[in-house]
Amino acid sequence: MEAMYTMGLDIHYFGVIVLMGVVVFNIAMLAFSQQVVRYAKRMRIVMPVSASLLALILFTGAVMMAAKHLAFTLPNVAMIVISIVIIVLEAKRYKTLKRRTDITQEGSFAAYKAKAFRFLGIELALLVSMSGWMMSL
Repeated sequence: MEAMYTMGLDIHYFGVIVLMGVVVFNIAMLAFSQQVVRYAKRMRIVMPVSASLLALILFTGAVMMAAKHLAFTLPNVAMIVISIVIIVLEAKRYKTLKRRTDITQEGSFAAYKAKAFRFLGIELALLVSMSGWMMSL
C-alpha cells in the first residue's frame, strides 16, 4: 500500500512539473505568435495535453486522498480550489479565442494576447505558489 502511495505521489509531482512546463510553453507560443489562425491551430494541439495533465493531477490526488483516508485539510482544499480556478481560466482563454477574436479586425489578436497572458500568468503563479507551499510542509 505504501509503494502505491509513493508511486502516486511521484506521478502527481511529475504531472504538476510537466503542467508548469506546458503553461510556460503556452506563454512562449503566445509571445512568438503573429497570426491568430496559426496560433489557434497550435492551441488545438496543446490544449488537450494541458487538459489531460490536469486530469492526471486531479485523479492521482483523489486516489491518494482515498488511499490514505486523508481529511480535507487546508492544503488539500487549496489544491482543489486551484484546480478549479485553472480549469475556469483555461476555458475562458479558449472561449475568448474562439468567440471573441475576430480575425478580420485589426488589433483583435493583440487584445486576446493581453487577456491570455494574464490568464496564463495567474495559472503559473498558482502552480508555483502551491508547489512552494507543499514543498515547505
